Amino acid sequence: MKPFLLISLFVSPALVWAQSNVYTIEGRLGKVKPAAKAYVRYIVGNTGHTDSSLIQNGRFTITGSVDEPQHAWLFIDKSSIRFYLEPGTISVTSPDSIQNAVVGGSPMNIDNQKLKKKLKPTDDQMALLEKQYQAATPEQKKEKEFKGRFEKRNEAIFAQQNKIKAQFIQEHPTSMLSLYVLKQYTDWFAPEVSKVEPMFSSLSEAIKTSKTGKDYAKTLALLQATSVGAMAPEFTQPDTSGKAISLSSFRGKYVLVDFWASWCGPCRAENPNLVKNFKQYKDKNFTVLGVSLDRPNGKEAWLKAIHKDQLDWTQVSDLKHWDSEVAKQYAIRLIPQNFLIDPDGKIVAKNIRGEDLGKKLAEILADKP
Repeated sequence: MKPFLLISLFVSPALVWAQSNVYTIEGRLGKVKPAAKAYVRYIVGNTGHTDSSLIQNGRFTITGSVDEPQHAWLFIDKSSIRFYLEPGTISVTSPDSIQNAVVGGSPMNIDNQKLKKKLKPTDDQMALLEKQYQAATPEQKKEKEFKGRFEKRNEAIFAQQNKIKAQFIQEHPTSMLSLYVLKQYTDWFAPEVSKVEPMFSSLSEAIKTSKTGKDYAKTLALLQATSVGAMAPEFTQPDTSGKAISLSSFRGKYVLVDFWASWCGPCRAENPNLVKNFKQYKDKNFTVLGVSLDRPNGKEAWLKAIHKDQLDWTQVSDLKHWDSEVAKQYAIRLIPQNFLIDPDGKIVAKNIRGEDLGKKLAEILADKP
């Protein structure tokens, strides 16, 4: 462990990874059942990987290789922890069970412990908020005022956490964790490119030119191409009957391109709001184009959801789930998401839902004949 850490002080992380992709997890736990095994599991692309080791006297060693850092899970019995799997030696220590383990040793996991310490107050606030929500009665959870208060507090905590993470990125430009934190933020919140590009630019060249850095640069390019003010990228997808439908066929109208799926709870919860606004503005040069991320075997579920939710507008899908060609083109990594496109094909708003959707449509369509 010591030689690796000494090297990492003088050589950029990208060069260290280029020299060796071997990882070693050294575990030391206080309380483990006899004959227990430790498993490390991670996913590269669409392929799952598992390495394991027998635990003897509370100690275990797992060795394998990864080409680049990965989010991974360490399982013992039915318990697990999440950590960063990367080349080098990773230490996992706990006075008792795996749930209380501290992961360190390697650069990203050392930095992650620093970030977790900074985030702990907000994590505690979030845990308390969740506890309070669970303690509420079913009747309270249905109340609009109650849900509004809960969502407002939840958003405030998220905002504080994002502020802490942004500060971490600013203070740690040579840490690969900074890139991963930025990537996670982009995947979870689908921000405008103007908000994340400066943070990426502030990172060291070694981080930006790593494989993960180059992949993130491609994501930024897609975000730029689908930012407010850009011309919406053209696409063609089959509708429910298999007929090819192009985005350009909606030119001359305001169209809300809505990314959703039958299996997506938040999407289904937002559908009544879409229906309401569609009915209100469909005669004012406005329509909706639904793009489903349903699975290859999910056509029946897709059609059933359209019927049940009364989605009376054009629906398209290549039924490729997250491999959807349009989802990749529009950098979609979470749903629901939407893009409001004007009659000329320009994106004029993104991710407007709830009351915000009605307000935006009223702003641009209220005076339409």
